[in-house]
Formats: sequence, C-alpha cells, structure tokens
Amino acid sequence: MALMKVVRPRVSYGDLARAPEDGRRYEIYDGEVFVVPSPLPRHQIVALNLAELFREYARANSGHVLISPIDIVFSEYDVVQPDVVYFTAARRHLVQPDAPIRERPDITVEVLSPSTAATDRGKKMQLFARYGVPEYWLVDPHAQRIEIHRLGRGSYLLAQTAGPDDIVRSAILPDLRFPAARIFPAH
Repeated sequence: MALMKVVRPRVSYGDLARAPEDGRRYEIYDGEVFVVPSPLPRHQIVALNLAELFREYARANSGHVLISPIDIVFSEYDVVQPDVVYFTAARRHLVQPDAPIRERPDITVEVLSPSTAATDRGKKMQLFARYGVPEYWLVDPHAQRIEIHRLGRGSYLLAQTAGPDDIVRSAILPDLRFPAARIFPAH
C-alpha cells in the first residue's frame, strides 16, 4: 500500500486579508498559516516598555515605531507580526498609515514566550535574515536577557547579550543606549 501525501494549498496574504475577523493573530511562513497565541501579561509589559523606549528615541530622531498586532508582508507567502518594529528616519516614509507594510523594518524585536520561543529563534529569525532585517532583538522576560543579532552575509551573528545590569547598544541606532533593567518588570 502506497502512502499518499496530503498537499495543502499555500495560503497567501490576500487569503488572510479576505478571511473574516475571528480575533486571532496569524503568521504565514512559506504559505503555511500559523495561529499566534495571545501573550501573557509579563510579555506585554516588556513589549510595551520596549515600545515606549523606541518611541522616545523615535520622537528625538524622527523614526517610526510600531507594535503588534501589525502585519509585515515580506511576500504574499511570508507574513509576520513582530512584537515591536522600528523604521529609521531615512526609511519611515515606507510606512503608509492606511496600507500594509511591505518593507523590511530596520529593527525587529520579539519578546519570547514559552509558546513562541522556538519559532522566534527558528523560522522567524531565518525569515528576517532572508528579507534583510539588519538587527533582530530577542528579549527573554523570564531570564531578563536581551540578545541583539546583527545581519551579516545572510544570517544573524550575536552582537550583544545584555542582562539587567548591562547597557544595551544598537548598531543601527548608535545613540540608543539604555540599561536593560529598564524594560523588565520588578518581580
């Protein structure tokens, strides 16, 4: 008896946009759709603290910061919703208020959750590298650690690991420096 392979049709951003709103968040990796679980409060506190920090920087430097849920449409078959994205002043014009974002951010931040950490470190990280996102931050709210990965030759290299007592530095935003403890809630 021969085994039959089930072939699922690829899902596109157009398919997602036409689907009725059901309150869930979705991401598409190479045409395969995934439901993204809602984050827990610790995750949201850290994500909001990061967004506030980037917003302060954006106000002073004419950049643009956005928070999830927001679709970043790299292609019709690769669509993600990072926790925080940042566009520099030179590229902020690429974000149109009433249109999907179809350009790579300058910085993408993912706050790790137990349910999404493997994807954030795997498929999502590879996708961001493939589409040329220069800097990718992984923030672990439980370990209170920030990893900054910089793109080099098509893949990410770990540029900095910062704990609560360390100063975080971005290569893309050279004036952005802050104590890592600033974004983590007190226990």
